[in-house]
Amino acid sequence: MTPTSNALPRQTKRFEQKRQAILDGAVQLFNQKGLKGTTLADVARSVGLITNSVTYYYRKKEELATACLLRSIEALDALIAAALQRETPEERLRTILRLYCERLAESASGDRPPLMSFSDMRSLTSPHVELVFDTYNQMFRHLRSLYDLDGAPPLSRAQKNARAHLLISVMHGVRHWIDHYEPQDYRRVADRIGDILIHGLATPQSAWRPAVLPQMMWPSVEEVSPEAFLRSATILINEQGYRGASVEKISARLNVTKGSFYHHNDNKDDLVTACFERTFAVVRQVQQAAEADGATGWDRLCAATNELIRYQLSDQGPLLRISAFSALPEALRGPTKRTMDRLAQRFSSFVVDGMVDGSIRPLDPFVAAHVVDSAINAAVELERWISGVTRETAADIYARPLFIGVFSPEAEVEAQPASTARSAATSARG
Repeated sequence: MTPTSNALPRQTKRFEQKRQAILDGAVQLFNQKGLKGTTLADVARSVGLITNSVTYYYRKKEELATACLLRSIEALDALIAAALQRETPEERLRTILRLYCERLAESASGDRPPLMSFSDMRSLTSPHVELVFDTYNQMFRHLRSLYDLDGAPPLSRAQKNARAHLLISVMHGVRHWIDHYEPQDYRRVADRIGDILIHGLATPQSAWRPAVLPQMMWPSVEEVSPEAFLRSATILINEQGYRGASVEKISARLNVTKGSFYHHNDNKDDLVTACFERTFAVVRQVQQAAEADGATGWDRLCAATNELIRYQLSDQGPLLRISAFSALPEALRGPTKRTMDRLAQRFSSFVVDGMVDGSIRPLDPFVAAHVVDSAINAAVELERWISGVTRETAADIYARPLFIGVFSPEAEVEAQPASTARSAATSARG
């Protein structure tokens, strides 16, 4: 009898098990500390190895991060493929959300490793960034096929991209708030998200025609000023995380020296705290203006959403991404997270007002608030996914499907001058 051929498969199986353990440990750390804040030595310690053992599998941290991201993208793509086997678009969307939230529940219960956050993808360098984005784009196109609707008027490429970005953004966003629920309730959360996306928020008498709020007075960022440093830091934190947004990179974006940075800022942590406060102040100001200006809960929610999406694409934007929170130093997390949750919940008061006055249909106000908040948060990337989108057109093509239902027949949005919209709101209040 020839020597057994089982030795190599056993060796390969052991190799693969150790590789997966390294990936599991790395994902946990990347999600907690960000790509820039994690070292190979950290990963090795988390799985009981020495650093040289990790470099046997992945020579550099970027190779390891790339492997983690590709594994998570492939896992999402598999969920999408399974859901697309269902018969109707509505069933497919519900199934995508259920499978995804079930996967989050398994991770929360410790039964499966977590998926890696995609917030640090842009901090990768070539050739890793191209590989990851090519794979992510393939997954995105797969998800976009959900909106190839049988028997319905065809959506344009931009409309399908907008709806696909909306769905994937809501899925990414749910990771930041679903821990308010027990893991066994995650499927119920998925069903409530699906109900909102499919049927929208509106009652039959409510139309998507957001009033233009009184002009917001945002500080100028045209010159080197504290506001300019805040905007530069916000952009870099969104793209590369807290640790990736170095003093050097923030200064370089403004074409100034590190000395100029420290002339305007005491240190980076204070600047990051100020970036969050800047974002919170913008959201508060818009919410307050919408509350004062809207006749109904629907009016307030539509107006606030429209204005914040416009801000995201303005010269003063963007807002800080929710994902920036995950890589903050521990000392900054508690107060920041509490404020983020409070502002998201403020949207739920608009939803409750709308259910009381009949402008919003009965639904889960907590889930609706976070879905809207996630959509607003992800609007910063609309220009990357929707060709030709502008701050004037963004809310109509991106937020309107959320408010009226992503599978609702397209209808022409009647243009309404700001003065007319405000007069109508005033008349309704009277």
